[in-house]
Amino acid sequence: MGSFKLSLLAVLLVAVAAAVAGDELRTFIVHVHPHESHVFGTADDRTAWYRTFLPEDGRLVHSYHHVASGFAARLTERELDALSVMPGFVAAAPNQVYRLLTTHTPQFLGLDLPQAGRNYTSGFGEGVIIGVLDSGVYPFHPSFSGDGMPPPPAKWKGRCDFNASACNNKLIGARSFESDPSPLDTDGHGTHTSSTAAGAVVTGAQVLGQGSGTASGMAPRAHVAMYKVCGDECSTADILAGIDAAVGDGCDVLSMSLGAPTMPFYRDGIAIGTFGAVEKGVFVSMAAGNDGPGDSTLSNDAPWMLTVAASTMDRLIVAQVRLGNGATFDGESVYQPNISTTVTYPLVYAGASATPDANFCGDGSLDGFDVRGKIVLCDRGNGVPRLNKSAEVKRAGGFGMIMANQFADGYSTIADAHVLPASHVSYDAGVSIKEYINSTANPVAQIIFKGTVLGTSPAPAITSFSSRGPSVQNPGILKPDITGPGVSVLAAWLFQVGPPSAPVFPPRPTFNFESGTSMSTPHLSGIAALIKSKHPDWSPAAIKSAIMTTADPTDKSGKPIVNEQHEPANLFATGAGQVNPDRAIDPGLVYDIAPADYVGFLCGLYTSQEVSVIARRAVDCSRTTVIPERMLNYPSISLTLPATTNPTAPVVVSRAVKNVGEAEAVYYPRVNLPGTVQVKVAPSSLRFTAANQVQNFTVSVWRGQSTDAKFVQGSLQWVSDRHTVRSPVSISFA
Repeated sequence: MGSFKLSLLAVLLVAVAAAVAGDELRTFIVHVHPHESHVFGTADDRTAWYRTFLPEDGRLVHSYHHVASGFAARLTERELDALSVMPGFVAAAPNQVYRLLTTHTPQFLGLDLPQAGRNYTSGFGEGVIIGVLDSGVYPFHPSFSGDGMPPPPAKWKGRCDFNASACNNKLIGARSFESDPSPLDTDGHGTHTSSTAAGAVVTGAQVLGQGSGTASGMAPRAHVAMYKVCGDECSTADILAGIDAAVGDGCDVLSMSLGAPTMPFYRDGIAIGTFGAVEKGVFVSMAAGNDGPGDSTLSNDAPWMLTVAASTMDRLIVAQVRLGNGATFDGESVYQPNISTTVTYPLVYAGASATPDANFCGDGSLDGFDVRGKIVLCDRGNGVPRLNKSAEVKRAGGFGMIMANQFADGYSTIADAHVLPASHVSYDAGVSIKEYINSTANPVAQIIFKGTVLGTSPAPAITSFSSRGPSVQNPGILKPDITGPGVSVLAAWLFQVGPPSAPVFPPRPTFNFESGTSMSTPHLSGIAALIKSKHPDWSPAAIKSAIMTTADPTDKSGKPIVNEQHEPANLFATGAGQVNPDRAIDPGLVYDIAPADYVGFLCGLYTSQEVSVIARRAVDCSRTTVIPERMLNYPSISLTLPATTNPTAPVVVSRAVKNVGEAEAVYYPRVNLPGTVQVKVAPSSLRFTAANQVQNFTVSVWRGQSTDAKFVQGSLQWVSDRHTVRSPVSISFA
């Protein structure tokens, strides 16, 4: 943790120095060519060479290895001048607004897309069925086109409750389990999530001209089955019915972007239903929740689920606020009308109204407050949806809106399709804007639209709404498990969004930007389908292990992933880190868990009767081998050290790993934890001589140097010449 703080301090000092010198850090694309005698053995070698051009660590945003020889980096103009005289430099260009590629997340995660209409015979999730439990689906969107798709596997037993022409080899099933018998989506949520998981390739995607490019789900060759379990509300009964049907129909993966306050698993219908699904070999991806950033706010935390947090990507839909004093602040908004960049408008803070809580711009809160023709500063939150705030400003006659974060939301901004010119800015920007308003008798402002900007940083970063651990129900299991893109995600939608005055585009498929762990969850569902397609015999636990142990704990520049305050995020926010689909396909080792092990784990938490509810059969815990939380063969490690630890009696964790990589391989342990704990891993190496061979090891932990910290976190890695198998480790102090 100390190195993280020092790294952050160094970056801040450099930023201050650059500002004093009159230089601003910007993103540049730098093209470089190595000398012909300079041969790179691996992509990492090339990246290391790229870094030699940079003034310090943490500046690299992207490394290019196939389509360009060079990199993207954050530099000042002066640093770029110095770099330009170095051997190998060719050219540089500033980061600009491009309308190239949308959902953008496949590329951000390192996935290549198949070409539209091309008939692939394998890969991209082929042969896998993803069951999505949500608000239904709009089957006529081209994201659900069956062109070029093979028929579903012979095991498929589901049905389509649309007319015969609506379903096809992509959308193979659609059923409803709530009051509306039609599986048609009237909300948009289910259409968005299902297309994110496995939508077909669609060219010409955009939202009000932003994010233009080619849209695709994570697993564009996988099949989709929709189970509509949500209408005006989502009930446990409907959800459980949907899970039951999906398992019976033959789904391989369940994607569920829904949740409720956490409760004991034996009282949680979703936990019960998904336990049955996993027992039958079905992988389950679940949303961690949108109640962050407070501690222990997550739900869907059973160990048989993959619990998914939400993070940003390296794309912003920039709407810049410029004040009368010349200060500028980059924010976000999707609706970007063509307005003058020279005209300023009066600026007022909604909090100046006499109406209680008017600063949050709720419905009717601006009555009696003169905002006509003005830009209104509103505060985020207080239960008022973001789009409702801009609607209230428009209703009251305002010209535009600036929505400022509260402190808890920090730097987390979201691109929404507002109904008037708007910009969502950070907490710090909001403070500065309020100070400006109070400093002058006639404050004015502009909103200047800059479109879609790629290559932004830091990315990924944990967003403020993403729910956090530790888990209330099982603190011995580190949750969430993983993070994926969940902010301003572009995917299929039912209709064009934005105000009636929005520009009219030629008829084309409609998309929308949405944010939430609802959006990150189907990313992981699709990635699970990619792994299942490649390794059809792997268990849900093995797939989860592959996803977690290959995740990236750092952002695109190589720095630790940060949270909404731009401080290093802890494991209760990131889980194992940002999913890395390419590495997850070939993890080297996996931590597997048999369904019977979950029963032993549950017997350590609950009574026999309570466990029997979850297991759907009579369980006598007195005759069952109880598995303490820390001893479940989970891909992460979470334990608590007592106030004093006897050196001869440390806290011991045991694990078993299965070799799914090269038949002959040797792995060595590497522990990354601070000196406040002492750790011993035994044996000192794991030697494998055959595929699917299982080896056991133990991790012994004692207290080390004195500390006032409540917990320390780090990792245990098993490293071979081809693989790094990383387990996040969290150690709490009693």
